[in-house]
Amino acid sequence: MNLKKHLLGWLAATLFVSAQAQAAPLILATKSFTEQHILSAMTVQYLQKKGFQVQPQTNIATVISRNAMINKQIDMTWEYTGTSLIIFNHINKRMSPQESYDTVKRLDAKLGLVWLKPADMNNTYAFAMQRKRAEAEHINTMSEMVAKIEQIRQTSPDKNWLLGLDLEFAGRSDGMKPLQQAYRMQLDRPQIRQMDPGLVYNAIRDGFVDAGLIYTTDGRVKGFDLKVLEDDKGFFPSYAVTPVVRKDTLDANPGLEEALNTLSGHLNNDVISTLNAKVDIEHQSPQQVAREFLQQQKLL
Repeated sequence: MNLKKHLLGWLAATLFVSAQAQAAPLILATKSFTEQHILSAMTVQYLQKKGFQVQPQTNIATVISRNAMINKQIDMTWEYTGTSLIIFNHINKRMSPQESYDTVKRLDAKLGLVWLKPADMNNTYAFAMQRKRAEAEHINTMSEMVAKIEQIRQTSPDKNWLLGLDLEFAGRSDGMKPLQQAYRMQLDRPQIRQMDPGLVYNAIRDGFVDAGLIYTTDGRVKGFDLKVLEDDKGFFPSYAVTPVVRKDTLDANPGLEEALNTLSGHLNNDVISTLNAKVDIEHQSPQQVAREFLQQQKLL
């Protein structure tokens, strides 16, 4: 009788493990830039260590990823609060980072999407300068940069302060024009140099422009030793990266929420910009960079 119970218990355990092995893997969608490739590799490696099966889908366009989540074709992604607020929900009202997070969390809950713990990182727009020059001229904020531009306008009209911008921001209705209004920044057309977003970093480093529009977590900020100027009037929206998971996926996978929140808690602007630089400047693979980081944090 004891042998029969033992065999039945062994069979039940075997069937349970087999069922887990045959369960459909969790589909993780990420976007088509370095930071997202690193987040994808990091998530896959860590969740696999935790016993989850994960199938990454990289280079997925933002809107396609969003629709796929709503239609239950993917399970989770790393999304930005500003993207959800502005692109998905068409809200352009100025909000604090906490207000942005609370708003998208509340709105997406109606669609069965759960925003977990936001990372302490903000991949938003900012202006940057060569660090040595910014420190020499005591420019730490956007307002101080605008004051410098105006000083040059008044005292040296033959000189131009040049700003490097990507084409999209220069022409967007929520881009350069409202920024100039918010900071009362007077610029003549020749002072604005429009270029590919990736070239702005090189233009700042090489002195082709005096300041340029960058993304705050880009690896070249640290790699090129650029000084990010504080947006002291809070013009740019918060883009806090956050794991977003379908509610039914969380319900079906105990421990998934805790694991993703653990990962999120290890990320901040300094960490991700360092990791981005290893990929973009040192040409390491996202998988290698993610693995070394997880090992350093004792997560593998």
